[in-house]
Amino acid sequence: MILVELRLMLRKRRVWLCWLLLCALPTLVAVLLATTRLAPPPGRGGAFLSAVVSNGQIFPAAALALVVPVFLPITVAIVAGDTIAGESSAGTLRYLLVRPVGRLRLLVAKLVSVAVFVLLAVLFVTVVSYAVGVVAFGFGPDASLGGGGAIPSLSGVELSPADVVFRTATTVGYLALCMLALGAVGLLFSTLTDSPLAAALGVLALVVASAAVQPLDAAAAIEPFLPTAHWLAWIDLFRDPILWADVREGALVQLGYVVVAFGAAWANFSTKDVTT
Repeated sequence: MILVELRLMLRKRRVWLCWLLLCALPTLVAVLLATTRLAPPPGRGGAFLSAVVSNGQIFPAAALALVVPVFLPITVAIVAGDTIAGESSAGTLRYLLVRPVGRLRLLVAKLVSVAVFVLLAVLFVTVVSYAVGVVAFGFGPDASLGGGGAIPSLSGVELSPADVVFRTATTVGYLALCMLALGAVGLLFSTLTDSPLAAALGVLALVVASAAVQPLDAAAAIEPFLPTAHWLAWIDLFRDPILWADVREGALVQLGYVVVAFGAAWANFSTKDVTT
């Protein structure tokens, strides 16, 4: 069942279009920076953008900082909102359940397909932006012949390329988990409606509401539990030493959203009267 869902997901043009658009934004930013050399000063603009013109190996971190706040959640909302509601609106959900496939098994397969989508989305952005960054800005002034040079961390300490690979891989996993939490919420909304658009808008409404409430002092008690509160904790992975506290807290909060949202989706879907 999981393999069937993965094949169906990979056949959808909207999925590939989402990946393409996610990679296109950092590429456009790299082209603009490379042609103008007008990087924003430190503390202004996106994270890491002020340093990428001197070392293209940093560009994956800058690219992730660009897509995480808005563009990545939009693509996750589109794909997750289509999981169950898309089948219902197309009239195929009832036929799926006629086969000897339990509803829980179907939900698990849908969640796995969303997880693969978000992991590939973050991975594609990382790999493409690394290639684009190196081509546009090089390996840095201290690069050795035939290899990359040391990469400065946010703390000023230079990192080896191997250390950067580890930190980047951890960042990919962390952000994939953050987006999977949104995907689980989208799966829940997808079981509540027959409209994929309505389910996607529900996810985006949650993101907007969370981002709007987060800066308020009155929301201090709930701020640590908001879905967007820990999205930027991955930046601490590029400090030396790594500040793990916020990353661990963020991972636990996102796992909580996955478990609760998936449990609610199963509770609703298991008793839902499927007529389409």
